[in-house]
Amino acid sequence: MDGNSEQFFESIRSIMHPRNISILDFTYQLPEEKIAAFPLTERDASKLLVYKSGQITEDVYRNIATHIPAGSLLVFNNTKVIQARILFQKPTGGVIEIFCLEPYGEGIHEFSTIMSRQQRVRWKCMIGGASKWKGGALSKQFNTGNETVEVKATLLEKLSDAYVVELSWEPAHYTFAEVLALAGDMPLPPYIKRKAELTDKERYQTIYAEQDGSVAAPTAGLHFTDHVFKSFEEKNISKAFVTLHVGAGTFKPVKASLMEQHEMHSEWIDVNRETIELLLQNAGNTIIAVGTTSLRTIETLYWMGVKTILQPSLSLDALAIQQWEVYETPLADVSCSLAASLDSLLRWMSRNGLDRLLSHTRILIAPGYRYKVAKAIITNFHQPQSTLLLLVAASVNEKWKDIYAYAMENDFRFLSYGDGSLIFTG
Repeated sequence: MDGNSEQFFESIRSIMHPRNISILDFTYQLPEEKIAAFPLTERDASKLLVYKSGQITEDVYRNIATHIPAGSLLVFNNTKVIQARILFQKPTGGVIEIFCLEPYGEGIHEFSTIMSRQQRVRWKCMIGGASKWKGGALSKQFNTGNETVEVKATLLEKLSDAYVVELSWEPAHYTFAEVLALAGDMPLPPYIKRKAELTDKERYQTIYAEQDGSVAAPTAGLHFTDHVFKSFEEKNISKAFVTLHVGAGTFKPVKASLMEQHEMHSEWIDVNRETIELLLQNAGNTIIAVGTTSLRTIETLYWMGVKTILQPSLSLDALAIQQWEVYETPLADVSCSLAASLDSLLRWMSRNGLDRLLSHTRILIAPGYRYKVAKAIITNFHQPQSTLLLLVAASVNEKWKDIYAYAMENDFRFLSYGDGSLIFTG
């Protein structure tokens, strides 16, 4: 390729770069009455919009297997929502809300290890009513039925976007997971304008939730039931599970006019060798991501594999995927099959004695991105001007407007407790 050709393709790449996307192009009117405040009584009774080959049809989740090719592989996120909101009442009567986001200063560890800590932990938190907290420890007591437990919160540091809080408790033999389960509330999204109820502990959780760590549910999975899973088995549709702990950043609004000014949030991923091997075995089949978090995870795995091809001696820290790097040199210049990428990643894991990957991803998937792993995505309907809507638009480009207009006109319920869609790419 001569210099002029290289310059031409570089200019085309610059124009198509998601940095240049205006978020105002990804908006629509979402009336409040379209936002589902409660889930349906039956999970799999939710409506399902199916988009394939330019055509829109509708059904219910109970019948979703009929719309998926036999032999497909569905990838689910088995993260579990923690009861991350803790309300402390001051002696004066004011309430301070501490929203636990993620462990602070821990590096990369299994969340299960951190959640099993006893006596005290340090977490990055958002604080409601922070201006009322003038220092000193906040205290809250609750009764387990056998004994009284006291939880204390001490403000340690103010960060640019949050706070560092030490949470401690007595008796110290309780784990942090147990403390949250007893003292915390389910963190419903801010657009659900009601207090969490007892039923939310079950319904704002998938039936396959296993790994503690999320502060928001992977909501595409809320529609799945044992009946649906049985229908998959009957059609030889396989399941795989990854873990991406959903952070509060998933609700972070895009306030910048251009995406290059938006800082994408980072989220923890945890994927074992068996899952990567299953993805490799199905590289020639239809792989479907259940939810935006599963999609971000499996697409991240592809790019991690590319990194190990480019640099076989790469460190674990350097394996993490940053916001823009998949669109830029050297990663964007690599033409690599899914099989080659995952094979390289597995070899890298073997060289480093790893049976699972614990890392971070900040990948921003938006129009201009081409899916490397998923052939379809199952997902709910997302907020206007959100990174989640950009991710959906990456799969169908301008057709997202037709999909959302159809949903709006045909009484689909929106956002976390709402209905959903099965969208095939292309």
